[in-house]
This record gives sequence, C-alpha cells and structure tokens, in this order.
Amino acid sequence: MAWLLAFPSRSRLAGVAVLAVLIAGAAYGASTSVAAPTSAQATTIRVLDYYAVEPDKTIVGNVLTACGKSVGVKINRDAIPGANLIQRVLQEASSHTLPDVLMLDNPDLQQIAQSGALTPLSNYGISATGYVKGVIAASTYKGKLYGLQPITNSIALFYNKDLLAKAGITPPKTWADLRADSKKLTSGSTYGFALSAPATYEGTWQFMPFMWSNGGNERNINTPNVAAALQLLVDMKSDGSMSPSVVNWSQSGVDDQFKAGTAAMMVNGPWQFPVLNGVGGLHYGVVPIPVPKAGQPVVSPLGGETWTVPNTGDKTKEQLAAKVVQCINSNKNQMVLGKERQVVPTKLALLPQFVKANPALAAFATVVKTARARTGELGVNWPNAATKIYTAEQCALTGQGTPQSCLAQAQSG
Repeated sequence: MAWLLAFPSRSRLAGVAVLAVLIAGAAYGASTSVAAPTSAQATTIRVLDYYAVEPDKTIVGNVLTACGKSVGVKINRDAIPGANLIQRVLQEASSHTLPDVLMLDNPDLQQIAQSGALTPLSNYGISATGYVKGVIAASTYKGKLYGLQPITNSIALFYNKDLLAKAGITPPKTWADLRADSKKLTSGSTYGFALSAPATYEGTWQFMPFMWSNGGNERNINTPNVAAALQLLVDMKSDGSMSPSVVNWSQSGVDDQFKAGTAAMMVNGPWQFPVLNGVGGLHYGVVPIPVPKAGQPVVSPLGGETWTVPNTGDKTKEQLAAKVVQCINSNKNQMVLGKERQVVPTKLALLPQFVKANPALAAFATVVKTARARTGELGVNWPNAATKIYTAEQCALTGQGTPQSCLAQAQSG
C-alpha cells in the first residue's frame, strides 16, 4: 500500500475525471428514485476500501467490525486492490449502487465530491474540529467537509546512525547541512543522499518538501523559490553526493539503496519501517527533512485515506454510515490504527500521547502538523501541476537544462 499512500497513479486520476462527467450527466442524487429500505436492509452497511493486503486488511477490518457493533449495524465489507478502486466507484455510480461508506485516497476526494457522488458530513452534524489543518483541507471541497481521515503519513529524512557516527556528524537540519553532510558521507559505493525523482507523481511527492519549504507554489513553478529548491538537488547530483540514478528510482528503490548501505540518508515514509526493521545490523533514525534556514518549519505533503458517505439516496443508511465514519475516527481507533499501521493520528490533541507510546514516529508527528494537502491549493487541477513539477525535475536532473529553464518550459507547457 506504500505507493497508494504516496501518490495516485495517472490511470486512477483519469478514472476520477471520467467519473465526474458520468455522474454529472446522470444528475446523481437529483432525480434518482430509490426504494425505501426494509428494516433488514437498513441494518447492513456496505463498505468499500482498498486495504486488500495483509496486515492492513485485518487491522482495518477489526476496526470496521467493532464500529458496526457500536453503531448497531452489520458491516458488509468489500476490500479490493487499490488500482481497481476508482474503476469500481465509476461502475457503481453509473448503476446507482454506490457503497454506504467509501474510503478514498485523499487526493481523489475533491474530484469525487465535485461529481456529486458524496454527501457533506455537515448533514450529519460532523465536523473536523481539532484535526490537522492539512487533513481538513484534503477532505474539503468548496468549503464543505466530505470526508474524515483518522490517520495520515508523510515523508521525512532517514539516516544510517552508524555511518553518521563514523563521519562524526549529526542529522542535518538545514539545506547547507544537508549538502555538506551528504558530501562527507559519500565514499566508495555509498552516496550521502538519495530520494525518488522519476518522471511520475512519485517524483513530485518527494520534491514537494523542498519546494514548499522554500516558499514555492504549484500555481506557478517558474519562480526563484522553486528554482532554488531544484538547484539544491542538481548540485548534490553534480558534486557526486547523490546518484544520477535517482531519476529512475521509486520510493521502494530508494529504500533498497538505504538498506544495502549504498545511501547514507534518504527521503521516505513510515511504510518502510517493516522492511528496514527486518534488516539485521541496520541502525537508523528519522528526522524532519532539512529546511532552507534554521528554525523554519518543513512543509511536506500529506498522505493517507479519508472515509466518506456516498450519496446513495437512502437517507436512513446515510445516517448510519455517518456514524460508522465517526466511529472509525474516534480517539481510540485513531490511536489503534496509528500504532498498528505505523502512521500518525490526525487529531492534534492525540499526538503527544501517541509519540510517547510510539517514539519511532516522532519525526512524522512533527511533520504532519505543518504538512499540506496536495489538492489544498489547486483542488481538482492539482494533477496538471504535479505533472509540470516532475517534468521540470527530470529535465534538470538529467542535464537537459538549468533549473530555471526547465521550470519555465514545464510551466508554459
């Protein structure tokens, strides 16, 4: 599930766009006639999600079962592969058979909400007061909250404790530290720094902390702020402290380099913990990604999934479904899901006690407080900007142009 937690694929985004047209053409929820449910029907809530792989399938399934009992309904769950979710939603929207509770990767929510397939959670008296600001933005469309996200993730800097100790350095906090430390850690077959920079949305996801933390904005990437962030990566590639192969590496590929000892530091997410913890002799730590100047907050992208109540036309079930969504987001379940899935609760008040119980996630708990939703600025137009960003990054890192010229070309294109 790491890739889905990180960024939506191009095919999934295309499916979302088709769904918006399909539902809008059918005037979903406006003229659809739905038969009144029987009492038996009303006590069964159908849930659709993409946690189809263990251990997440069982972890989430246990929470759903418990919530069903709490609300007084039977949960009929359909967990399918992530790549198939949007296509399934499209099919069920066209046949007016949407589930009662629908889980979505958070960047997909705004386009699904735009289509009319979801109901505002305010209909059920639900708010997101006390949640991480970026999480609220990710589940909001035109000022209305359409989803609640119990847990989230982001990316941070992983470092090899033994290699840094041998070099006599501490984890970097600023860009200047990162450059100097990466150069010092580069020796033999080991590069000082690695990140994922392919010509995909995954490359954009990993570049965002550098761009956003330096004041860059996806509305216009042809700016000195974005150019400086891209120049940082170009410089590290040029001085040999970052492999030129980063343009081909996925996040899992970067993790392979780190666990093999050929990268002393890397940008990655908590979904790598199970893999890294299984490597004998590897001692690593995690800190927030370095920022341009000391004391600045890092601004990283938020990942994770949000839970919604589709517009089925069955008001009885919609009310029950909303209670299930509330239950999934309870304090208890946020703590349980955070611990078992190695991610972070989205309620700010829970973070101190969560970090105390799960110290390995301390850096991520810090990062999410100032993290941003990918769709927060441009909404449904985010995918176009994401494409421009990874296009410019590839251009600069493969030597096709300077950061300034590559950004200008990508922005105009």
